[in-house]
Amino acid sequence: MRPSPHVLDLFAVPEDLEPLPGGQGRSVRAGDLVLSPERDALIQDWLSPLLARLAVRLDVDPARHPQDLRVAVPVPARDGAWVVEGWAASRYEPGSVACQDLDVTIAAGHLLHARLASLVPQRPVRLPERTDRWARAERVAFGEAPVPEGRPEVTELVERALAAADQENTIGRDQLVHADLAGNVLLDANRAPVVIDFAPAWRPVLWADAVCVLDSVLWHDASRKALDDWTSGPARAAMSRAVVFRMLSDDPADVAAYADVLGAVAVSV
Repeated sequence: MRPSPHVLDLFAVPEDLEPLPGGQGRSVRAGDLVLSPERDALIQDWLSPLLARLAVRLDVDPARHPQDLRVAVPVPARDGAWVVEGWAASRYEPGSVACQDLDVTIAAGHLLHARLASLVPQRPVRLPERTDRWARAERVAFGEAPVPEGRPEVTELVERALAAADQENTIGRDQLVHADLAGNVLLDANRAPVVIDFAPAWRPVLWADAVCVLDSVLWHDASRKALDDWTSGPARAAMSRAVVFRMLSDDPADVAAYADVLGAVAVSV
């Protein structure tokens, strides 16, 4: 997938593109911007200005330490649009590397979510309108939609995970969270964490943490010992909902890998 000349023109960047990690492996660097595909204009129209204001506020904070949290700054096109032909842009962070430390990633998420809790006190009206596969999977994970018909082994595992999750009444209050933190935290040249590729959801922070741990263990080489803190109570319920979310949004789902996680957190599989 490559941005068209029209996209490059409106974002005022050269045609010399460099593939980048993040953005599900489809983001590209163009000049001083990172371009990411398949962005929903209705979502980005409220999300990008919010993140841009937060990013600037964090960067110019007079009490800022060089290693404090940062957020990649969204950049609009020359015509003011945040999305052009499905592509959105953010400022490229020179000298940045992927964060490989799960504890740092989780801590960055907590700092970000604490900021968002005060900045966004009510659910953005556009979020319930999402119809992508991640939004559909999220609704099933929280019992807001029925389990879809599909591979029998997926359906069976989803139902067992939901049964375990339903043993807890709550895993925390809903707020705006980043639902895809694993792999989307960089360390800049000063070793400050930089959050990129924000995937918005109106869910509990504990669930966002669970998704991050799940992804990190399965796909980013984190130690399986990270699952030890998710074996009981609200944490186990959050992890169970995270597994449902990922199983139903992956295409295709690695059922054996998710069954192994559920077994590790003492959910009968």
